[in-house]
Amino acid sequence: MSAGQKLRQLLARPEIIVIPGVYDCLGAKLAQKSGFEVVATSGFGIAASTLGLPDYGFLTATEMLYSVGRIAQSIDVPLIADLDTGYGNALNVMRTIKDAVQLGLAGVLLEDQEWPKKCGHFEGKRVVSLAEHAGKIRAAVEARGDSDLVIIARTDARAPLGLEEAIARGRAYIAAGADILFVEAPQSVEELKAIATAFPNVPLVANIVEGGKTPQMSPAELQQLGFKIVFFPLTALLAVTKIMTACFEQLKAEGNTANFSELVSFQDFQALVGVPQYLQIEKEFAAENYQPISDKI
Repeated sequence: MSAGQKLRQLLARPEIIVIPGVYDCLGAKLAQKSGFEVVATSGFGIAASTLGLPDYGFLTATEMLYSVGRIAQSIDVPLIADLDTGYGNALNVMRTIKDAVQLGLAGVLLEDQEWPKKCGHFEGKRVVSLAEHAGKIRAAVEARGDSDLVIIARTDARAPLGLEEAIARGRAYIAAGADILFVEAPQSVEELKAIATAFPNVPLVANIVEGGKTPQMSPAELQQLGFKIVFFPLTALLAVTKIMTACFEQLKAEGNTANFSELVSFQDFQALVGVPQYLQIEKEFAAENYQPISDKI
């Protein structure tokens, strides 16, 4: 079964799907180990962790696809990838989607911002025309073929153009063939309700960024409104940043980490990345275990 088929099975369940954001292979493996059945990459997190830069469109298509491809290979659960605007016009989107299929992604996010884009909860966003992004969604649907790749259309029009325009764009993107709608950064519970009311039969995404523009609601509350997916894209990144800062501050101040209690054991970390399994494989193919194979006549 393909990753896209697995994701579609999860979407067919009645309950809301809680999806953590990850930005590297280690985080993805930890999310899978914690029991999540699907994970999603955070463009914000990948930009910060690989470049040390904000989510301002600095990542190229090549860099993003390389990162998400490695993450997809590192886990057994479906991966949804944040692919920004698709990195150009409809032709570029088709190339991006074909690469996404080859990498084994389960789903992709395509947003309607102008390039270079910005984080959905930053100020100063600008969007392309409704018609242009609807065309890009149609191109993505064409490019995925029969691969079962799930296409999530995202609109960032709420901030620059208002909620009514964002809803109008959502209707156009669903009509263009998107499987799921993601209206980014609604600013109140009332706006979340309005989105859910406008799309009673469409799978909807809520994006919870701690400290961002969207109200902090529980998955149960969002499901009651009518949302199907809730992303927590930056939760792990923010948590790791706090822990790493505390670790480095103690190491600098005391010269050791003897009193730092937030470390996983070295043995547990080895188990997480598969050291015991690879040691066994290494022994199996070691020189001392070589046995010549007789030539067959």
